Amino acid sequence: MASHQDISHKAGEIVGQAQVKKDDILGQASHAANDAKDKASTHDQSAAQTASDLKDQAANFLQQTGEQVKNIAQGAAEAVKNTLGMNTDNTSNTNNPTTNPTNNPTNNPSTRI
Repeated sequence: MASHQDISHKAGEIVGQAQVKKDDILGQASHAANDAKDKASTHDQSAAQTASDLKDQAANFLQQTGEQVKNIAQGAAEAVKNTLGMNTDNTSNTNNPTTNPTNNPTNNPSTRI
């Protein structure tokens, strides 16, 4: 029959083995948690960078679109001015008789009577 000392010794061995096993499992869990945290951090940084890139692209797109709309509006205004003969810019349309001084009889003294 086993003595009280043998049982205590066996119990101590079992407790020691359980402690080692527990420490091993906790170490693996901690390592897995750190890996998951690192991956999540990397994904968060990647997502933040992607969001920032998309924001910049959207801002550039809106700026370009605004410039295009402005240019179209300026072109339309010039076309209306040209149609109404109100364009004061001589370089825009040299065929407009009101802005071309050589075709205006009041500026040409040889045509006066």
